[in-house]
Amino acid sequence: MEIRGLAHRGYPLKYPENTMLGFRKALELGFSHLELDVQLTKDGVPVVIHDATVDRTTNGSGAINSFTLEEIRKLDAGQGEVIPTLEEALRFAKDRMIVDIELKQMGDTYPGLEQKVIDLIKETGMEKQVFLTSFDHYSIERARSIDPDIELGLVIYGATPSVFPYLDEIGARYVSVKYVYVTPAFMEEAHKRGIQLIVWTPDDEAELASLAQYPELLIVTNNLEGWAKVYKEKIAMV
Repeated sequence: MEIRGLAHRGYPLKYPENTMLGFRKALELGFSHLELDVQLTKDGVPVVIHDATVDRTTNGSGAINSFTLEEIRKLDAGQGEVIPTLEEALRFAKDRMIVDIELKQMGDTYPGLEQKVIDLIKETGMEKQVFLTSFDHYSIERARSIDPDIELGLVIYGATPSVFPYLDEIGARYVSVKYVYVTPAFMEEAHKRGIQLIVWTPDDEAELASLAQYPELLIVTNNLEGWAKVYKEKIAMV
């Protein structure tokens, strides 16, 4: 059974986050969507990792952009996994999963990140299976200036009414909000405007069960097994 949900960084409660192993396991569990994070190496290759450094998730230390691709691929990302390239992840997901690519842009930390990511999306033929999101909304604006058709979204921590006209302005149809800020009124406004609302990252099973009453939401969670259980009991069986 397909589970409508976003696998956050793959399958992080059981497998190393943002690795091909985690992505495969999320697919095997039945998740429809995959969320991953992208940064640039020193030699300008988009790689899949969340933090600005390799310290937490590998056996190395240092900033992502201080490593070449060859150097960063020598690190152990857990259980013998390596840091994937975005190209590897996209080729894996092709015709299997929708991918939320979160651009980990921070100001001008990664010049050219948006162009390189969009180029890879086109090279892999994934234009209809991806959308780009970021906390850095200038990054999303740059993506729109590069490609008038790419699907875009904004990540925000809290809820604000100002996000809706801005989404219209840049032609984005996804907004990702921390789940504690989402209200029925906010959901209604998103629905009225044709915006897909993503909520992050409820992991407690009781909270997931509460959110299941709103099947129009796209849930991004670390607790893949918990959401799969809730989804099957409360949504798929309705």
